[in-house]
Amino acid sequence: MSKNPKAKTARPSQIVNRRARFDYQLGEEIVAGLILTGQEVRAARDGHVQLKGAFVSIRNGELWLNNTSFSLRLNLKGQANARTVDTSARKLLASRRQIEHCMAAKQQGMTIVPTKLLTNGKYIKIVIALGKGKKRYDKRETIKRRDQDREAKRSISRR
Repeated sequence: MSKNPKAKTARPSQIVNRRARFDYQLGEEIVAGLILTGQEVRAARDGHVQLKGAFVSIRNGELWLNNTSFSLRLNLKGQANARTVDTSARKLLASRRQIEHCMAAKQQGMTIVPTKLLTNGKYIKIVIALGKGKKRYDKRETIKRRDQDREAKRSISRR
């Protein structure tokens, strides 16, 4: 039996921004939709999206996702899997109440950070969180606590 070259591969149902949890103290989360093109949807479903360094800004009463890298597949003749990276701003779809809540939090000095990109349903959605930036000593404390937890789990599992 020959294997089908177009066999289904496991696709990630969500893309997580792990760096956001390290750099920010995250608070309330909001799920919003995205306006994407067909190539961007394909890249998201294939897991070719990078949320590291991304942030949400507010322009003209609308939420915009900035600095998110979508690795778009190019249809070039003779080149298999040729890709280009697109980091342009994308509009987020949220209710007026959610946008006003984000504006109020932004006035208080909070940052709006994307934490997850959900691709498991019919629509592609993004989870954004309101966060307060951590200082360097807070980050060191987080690393220390993580190492202590890891050592405690190791000592428990050895017994």
